[in-house]
Amino acid sequence: MKVAVLKGGSSEERSVSLRSGARVEDALGRLGHEVAPIDVGPGFVELLREDRPDVAFIALHGRDGEDGTVQELLEILGIPYTGPGVAACVRCMDKVLAKHALRAAGVPTPDWVSFNETAFLRLGAIDALENIEERLGFPFVVKPSRQGSALGVTFASDRGDVAKAIMSALSYDDQVLLERHVSGRELAISVVGDEPLPVLEVIPKQEHHYDFAARYDIGSTEFSCPADLDPETAASATGVAMSAYRVLGCEGFSRVDVMLGEDGPEVLEVNAIPGMTETSLLPLAVEASGRTFEEFLDQLIDLALQRGPSSATLSG
Repeated sequence: MKVAVLKGGSSEERSVSLRSGARVEDALGRLGHEVAPIDVGPGFVELLREDRPDVAFIALHGRDGEDGTVQELLEILGIPYTGPGVAACVRCMDKVLAKHALRAAGVPTPDWVSFNETAFLRLGAIDALENIEERLGFPFVVKPSRQGSALGVTFASDRGDVAKAIMSALSYDDQVLLERHVSGRELAISVVGDEPLPVLEVIPKQEHHYDFAARYDIGSTEFSCPADLDPETAASATGVAMSAYRVLGCEGFSRVDVMLGEDGPEVLEVNAIPGMTETSLLPLAVEASGRTFEEFLDQLIDLALQRGPSSATLSG
């Protein structure tokens, strides 16, 4: 079977995507597939028409890959693809939109406020800091609404940190999300098809949180999979993750990031196209489930072909 592996692109996560794509290409080659690597950029549609793949494996992260852009083009061309459909990608990529959908469906997620660049630079949103502090308390997390790999994420421990943290987030996106910080254990629940994989716990070695370097520098973070949780807690975290996955309309595969605090599990975000690198969380969970990486990729391709080129209907 001819599989186009879509990777690279022009987002801030290009380097991670290239690593994900390279690992996927190697594994697909070992499975006997004809692999057509495509670094997504100008002429993308023409390349697809020339290669005429049977299916596209999306290993793009960030803008263009996780926001529904390439998914829409693949649907126009009638090419089946791995991962969630267009509408689910749109929701997952926009953290503010996702949190509204989760809250409306009763899925626990930390309290938040959000505003755009215009509100901050021209309309004086910073003057509402007292109201924000009353709602969220310190510390709180400041992050760009549409970004991945913890890029642009900072922690405001007091009022003096807020303006700088907001400016950092706005350098990645014109919408900023300020979110109540949940102190607790960082969990990741990956879903393949409609099946949750073992709960994985992220344990950064440094005092800092699970930032970009901790995600991709080998040895910077420890992982426990299955996480050392009692059965009831593991089931609760998995149940919350599955609810988020379904509310946002995901299919194929995705990863749900959850914080386990005093109030129980709360969903931070859902990653529509999680990483496939050596330190990425989903492949570690696949291994813990007893499957090889190659078996996992074959399953994703089968799911893509079963669905065909049409987008899934968004639920919730």
